[in-house]
Amino acid sequence: MIIKSKIKKNEEFNKREDYHKELYRKIEGISKKVHQGGGAKAIEKLHTKNKLHCRERINLLIDENSPFLEIGELTAYGMYEEYGGAPSSGTVFGIGKVSGRDCVIVANDATVKAGAWFPITGKKNLRAQEIAMENRLPIIYLVDSAGVFLPMQDEIFPDKEHFGRIFRNNAVMSSMGIPQIAAIMGPCVAGGAYLPIMSDEALIVDKTGSIFLAGSHLVKAAIGESIDNESLGGATVTTEISGITDEKMPDDKACIQKIRSLISKFGQNKTAGFDRIKPENPEYSIEEIYGCISEDPAKPYDTYELIARLTDKSDFDEYKPEYGKTIICGYARIDGWAVGIVANQRSIVKSKKGEMQFGGVIYSDSADKATRFILNCNQRKIPLIFLQDVTGFMVGSRSEHGGIIKDGAKMVNAVANSTVPKITIITGNSYGAGNYAMCGKAYDPRFIFAYPNAQIAVMGGSQASNVLLDIKLGQLKKAGKEISESEKKEFLDEIKKRYDEQTNVLYAASRLWIDGIIDPAKTREIISYSIELANQNPDIPKFNTGVIQT
Repeated sequence: MIIKSKIKKNEEFNKREDYHKELYRKIEGISKKVHQGGGAKAIEKLHTKNKLHCRERINLLIDENSPFLEIGELTAYGMYEEYGGAPSSGTVFGIGKVSGRDCVIVANDATVKAGAWFPITGKKNLRAQEIAMENRLPIIYLVDSAGVFLPMQDEIFPDKEHFGRIFRNNAVMSSMGIPQIAAIMGPCVAGGAYLPIMSDEALIVDKTGSIFLAGSHLVKAAIGESIDNESLGGATVTTEISGITDEKMPDDKACIQKIRSLISKFGQNKTAGFDRIKPENPEYSIEEIYGCISEDPAKPYDTYELIARLTDKSDFDEYKPEYGKTIICGYARIDGWAVGIVANQRSIVKSKKGEMQFGGVIYSDSADKATRFILNCNQRKIPLIFLQDVTGFMVGSRSEHGGIIKDGAKMVNAVANSTVPKITIITGNSYGAGNYAMCGKAYDPRFIFAYPNAQIAVMGGSQASNVLLDIKLGQLKKAGKEISESEKKEFLDEIKKRYDEQTNVLYAASRLWIDGIIDPAKTREIISYSIELANQNPDIPKFNTGVIQT
């Protein structure tokens, strides 16, 4: 079925388009500032030491004129302000082509607290390793770090998902046959010294790179030995005496060229075999997505218009089109790749019984349909694309008596156990259990991105503030007290303000609930590249949902 657009480029379309473009411009402005790390002066100071900034290193490492899919660009945004902030959490990571091979690249930013690890930095590095393992991608570490940020050591050191998990993953990836190359381009201290040495190959830059369990100051304090860092663990010592690194490089540029040379000789691996044919453009410009999505998260819009601008030729083989209409399911191609699309329909629809159903809400019939569709995609080895704009599951006596929890559980079960790659794009709301059913971060999407208007929370600010007010009033009534209308308003405003801040997409990006905030006009290319990366892991486990209540 070719989707025929009904969009009219009128005043409402222009208003929506301007709104979403302006939102993304603001995100771009924040990104540019984040890219400066610790600032222009700090970068210039690196240059005086014959060192490159981490982003300069990455630009030299990836193939010329090739894209770099940065993950977690806005990690730690608005966090750690009491310590002066941590732009991009002091670590830049993403995926790019190196000598024609897709590689995960992780680079410490020495201009941010000397590349020290904050708690969220550990989470970000673990996400990098997770992506490498899930997609069987080589990983390159450009190491330049002072180690754990000591004032917060209790939040990064001892637990399962803390600092030590990085080194555990080094060992696991090596056993999986995933190549790991480390370049020591600055300090590499204490526990952090294990990361490059547990990699398969470790290079070190002369006069700037160093590696040791304890630096010269700690050595002096611990055992009274006086020695400088270069003599303790510099490039000459580690390549000629201890042998813990493999080769000494004269500078950053030479080191990067060596990495490119090493990767150019990697053999080719099998792929998953996801189907791809020659790509064709949609019938409508993808730039029109800005005008398709409502500027108000509470306002309905037709999700078919979004799909028409993502799929090749705007072609869509819809599954059960007359059933469970608040979720749209169907097969399509995006940039030539065969995909299964699960999307929340945001317009108001009529149910099979003729009742009006709210857009963005999951009803029993739509959950049932989505569950069956997910089973089909797993049976046929078709990657799943979730276009998430969901306010949750339907509530009320009719839904509860109809078994909404049971039907919702079926869908959540299918999403949780799905073994084909899942790629999630949050195009608007992401509330409550709807976040789970539509493959939120907890359900292991290979990649998860969001539009600048996205909002993620257990519920919206207005609903939350009213629920909490009712609870507070009930408590006061039991205590024989009352509050004035002005106090009620103050309470509501305070709760709503806090929720609005926490539901903002920047809040989600800073905490790695999503991999990044994307330009809606780049949705097709990001989905395509995500499937290309997922295709590099040939091992797709057998699909089994376990027990599902019928």
